[in-house]
Amino acid sequence: RIGPAEIEDCLLTHPDVVTVGVVGKPDALRTEVVKAYVVLRDGAVEDADGLQAYVKDRLASYSYPREIGFLEALPMTVTGKVIRKELKAMAVRELVCE
Repeated sequence: RIGPAEIEDCLLTHPDVVTVGVVGKPDALRTEVVKAYVVLRDGAVEDADGLQAYVKDRLASYSYPREIGFLEALPMTVTGKVIRKELKAMAVRELVCE
């Protein structure tokens, strides 16, 4: 089993990714699916399929994020850490809207 930090570390090596937060998103078919929220560098094109392939090439094939959302900024603490609790709440709200 791979944790969110390993997926985040992998995505952070991509040249277009500035910051990322990975959470489990509730799913009707499974318990949860892995969702990555990504902030891209200026001028980069949103390419979820490309980022998923990037992770698949570097980690276990089952560990890639099934969903990728692109944001302008992630919720951060004053010390610069991603606030996963807020990302998780965002993922749950998305599920309700689907």
